[in-house]
Amino acid sequence: MVMLASPEALRGSSRLFRPLSHLRSYATSTSSVNPTEVSHFNALASTWWDPYGSSRLLHLMNPLRHEFISSCHALKPHSSPQRNLRYLDVGCGGGIFAESAARLPDTATVTAIDPSADVIEVARQHARRDPLLQQPGRLTYLNKGTEDLDVPGQLEEQYDVVTLFEVIEHINTPAPFLKTCLPFVKPGGWIILSTIARTWTSWLTTKVVAEDVVGLVPKGTHAWSKYINADELEKFFGAQRGWGINGGMKTMGCFYVPGLGWRMVAGGEQWGNYFFGVRKDPESR
Repeated sequence: MVMLASPEALRGSSRLFRPLSHLRSYATSTSSVNPTEVSHFNALASTWWDPYGSSRLLHLMNPLRHEFISSCHALKPHSSPQRNLRYLDVGCGGGIFAESAARLPDTATVTAIDPSADVIEVARQHARRDPLLQQPGRLTYLNKGTEDLDVPGQLEEQYDVVTLFEVIEHINTPAPFLKTCLPFVKPGGWIILSTIARTWTSWLTTKVVAEDVVGLVPKGTHAWSKYINADELEKFFGAQRGWGINGGMKTMGCFYVPGLGWRMVAGGEQWGNYFFGVRKDPESR
């Protein structure tokens, strides 16, 4: 008989703030990119746009990504205008979100970056099928990490929305990585991410069931020790001056229901997958 620890015990100490020496790190002092993770996703590149392939759950989740972004923009007292938006999609993969964002009528431009050359090439090839996405500046793919981008020097170079969907749980050093993303957000703009809480239910559903039993995602996609809890993100951004004040922080859990797809579930961030959004103070520079 296997005894499962309580959620509180398994959550452990904060991954954002505790030393990460217990994790095997391949990242250099100037890069958050893990070559092992890159190799894993390179191997999945050819099936990225197969709606029934290894990225099936990402295709099904995509509408919820847009729904959550809209809910963040609607937050008061600093509700954000949703027109001529500039997006930076970090860890874009094959472009599932980037393409959909670039097609929105209120989008001005989408810059999508990923350290995997194979995956970026798949994204570029797929985008060539749509003439809209070939308009200059509409959608730009770059084979880079955030550390490789020039830090914006002017307000017009910053972004309204910086997205990190299913990214941070693949990063060895999450706090330094998140800090590299902060300068790219314009005042009043948002960092929007999705990730997985570090609980016994997430271990059971994402590792045992999804990878080992059902095979919804390829084995080795996730490392449970890298999962991050919502309260850890809240603590991290609460310590960053000019971020998340006056209600500018939002969390929403989501669950995958076989046969029905993904559903938003309030409080679900305490158990497994969730979305997190944080706004840069409109008065911050």
